[in-house]
Amino acid sequence: MSLLAGADRAAFVTGLGSRLRAAGVPVDLTSTVAFTAALDVGFPRDVESLYWAARVTLVHRHEHHPTFDAVFDAVFRDTVLATDPQARRAARGGDTSSTGDTWARAAGRPAGDVEGDGLPWATLPRVTAGGSSDDEDDVTLPEPLPSAAAALADTPLEELDDARLAVLESWLQRTVDRWPTRRSRRRRPHKQGTHVALRDTLAASRRTGWETTRLRYRRPERRPRPVTVLVDVSRSMQPYAVAYLHLLRVLARTGRCETFVFSTELTRLTPALVHHSAQEARERAEAATADRFGGTHLAGSLRALRRSRWGDGLRGGVLVLASDGWDSDPPEELAAELARLRRRAHRILWLNPRAAAPGFEPRVGSMAAALPYCDAFLPAHSPDALVDVVAALVDD
Repeated sequence: MSLLAGADRAAFVTGLGSRLRAAGVPVDLTSTVAFTAALDVGFPRDVESLYWAARVTLVHRHEHHPTFDAVFDAVFRDTVLATDPQARRAARGGDTSSTGDTWARAAGRPAGDVEGDGLPWATLPRVTAGGSSDDEDDVTLPEPLPSAAAALADTPLEELDDARLAVLESWLQRTVDRWPTRRSRRRRPHKQGTHVALRDTLAASRRTGWETTRLRYRRPERRPRPVTVLVDVSRSMQPYAVAYLHLLRVLARTGRCETFVFSTELTRLTPALVHHSAQEARERAEAATADRFGGTHLAGSLRALRRSRWGDGLRGGVLVLASDGWDSDPPEELAAELARLRRRAHRILWLNPRAAAPGFEPRVGSMAAALPYCDAFLPAHSPDALVDVVAALVDD
């Protein structure tokens, strides 16, 4: 765990630089930027590594080392507020006078003459409208402001409104930069190839009088795998249908994924979801799905997919099923269909949003029959879990 986990990096770097300047150590903007970059790259896990990251980037003259050591020790080694985020929260409102006195002495100022106390990201309490705070000795620690995506990472999908769903889609859009690939029979030039490229080698030797001075190599080319996603939109999956629709749209817009929904029958949504307008795509998808929020025929839908023109796209591809496992078809039919698809597809992923519930066990007949043919079983109950689903696509 990083030493500064949960801390506001900007407030920390600015606060430490201000205290060093007050103590007589010249800290310019270039040094502050370098220290910030060191924190982002190094992720200090203890006080010692943080000390060297700050000293190397913020101090440039030997005579300033003692002053820097005094300020750093006052902030991190002699402080009563620990650097652990949980300990900092637990220590709010405690007696921090010793820390302020230590820093004041390091800065050459009288004891007690210090604004803010303890750690450099500690700030004074907010001032009320009357111009005074509730407690003059109270020290508050600002919480970092998370991004819109991180704020809803663990929010259940059924609690997301339209605005948060738009944030979710934007978040998922940034995670599809990678895609599952397969090894092709074609080869392309590469410095780390394992096969000698005769034509490329001969063409390069023309410049040296047909004397081969350097061999050229090729290696097998990687091609994107096809991905097929089926989402259950029956009544039992209604709370998650809209959120999964945004996942389908993100995958469909890549141009390498076929998207389907099913309840009592199979419906292809790829043409509707590739529309540039999210609202228009949602309306077209809802209009195309006439049987949504009805019963569930999972085995029959898989059979329809296998026999359709898009069934050939399953060969060597990744099949993703999103369903809670409640099926009106007999479990043995589902097992038979998945056995056929397993021989055709490269991988099969099953998403069950109810799997995140404590003590969940796949006791439903269809779910138990399907698990032996699945390569991964994921909950996909929150935005963070959906990001894990996208990552699992490329986990070969």
